[in-house]
Amino acid sequence: MKHIDRISIDPEIRFGKPCVRGTRITVGEVLGFLAAGGSEAELFTDFPQLTHEDLLACFGFAAERERRLFALPAA
Repeated sequence: MKHIDRISIDPEIRFGKPCVRGTRITVGEVLGFLAAGGSEAELFTDFPQLTHEDLLACFGFAAERERRLFALPAA
């Protein structure tokens, strides 16, 4: 399953920020939680509706966005 199947962008939900599909949890919240030192186990305790596959989808989404950002030709 590709990350795009688990991440949704809807202008009516969280101002269009990318969210884990079926939740209001943003990709940024997930990545920020982990970047702040939270563990995967703590993430799932705080957000029990998330799965390991959702976490991987957040990583995949961020990686794809990063690739696109640096793929732009220089002006």
